[in-house]
Amino acid sequence: MSDTAQVSSLPLPPMQYVTLFSEDNIKRGRTPKPPPPITDGYSMFGNPFHNDDPVIRPLESQNIRRLYPNNYDHRRELKKLNHSITASFLDLVDICIRNPESEMRAAKIDDLTLLFIHMHHLVNEFRPHQARETLRVMMEQQKRQRLEIAERFRRHYDKACELVQQAVNSIPEPVESNIKLLIDVERVQPSDGRVANQTPEESCSEEDRLMCQIIDSL
Repeated sequence: MSDTAQVSSLPLPPMQYVTLFSEDNIKRGRTPKPPPPITDGYSMFGNPFHNDDPVIRPLESQNIRRLYPNNYDHRRELKKLNHSITASFLDLVDICIRNPESEMRAAKIDDLTLLFIHMHHLVNEFRPHQARETLRVMMEQQKRQRLEIAERFRRHYDKACELVQQAVNSIPEPVESNIKLLIDVERVQPSDGRVANQTPEESCSEEDRLMCQIIDSL
């Protein structure tokens, strides 16, 4: 049998069971295995429960006598229960003052217990609505936070665009020189390779050639 199986099979007190989840045991894989999922019924606070039970069990399933009809207004019934509890408590105080050993004292305590059970049941019936309302408030808060973050990003983006535009506008314009080179590039550099390969005689114009012949004949 492995160390894990031996550890998980030992009945240990709660605090000693917690000490088994130390860093050394976690690294070595010696922590107890989780309990298997419950497929049948279980007991919680001394009351039996089943997996297929509704979230809010009706009073009849708990063998409790119902004091209000099936179709009722929660607010109205809670107010009535509050008044009944107050009146029953005052009656109990009067009984305890007049005759503490009377049997009416136990009966009045049972009445108060039944009234508190009904009030607790009505409050629990609001739990699903409370959960939905809590979830709605959380989602609205998250939405508001995301919108605020998006708005801050937009302001930072606009500020960055403004700074970039200011930097671009602050760049000085290039100064044009007043001195211009009056050089005919086409006359300095030949336009094609044929002019570069011409001899001095071929590159002279007809008038220049005639002037040269006249001067040679003199």
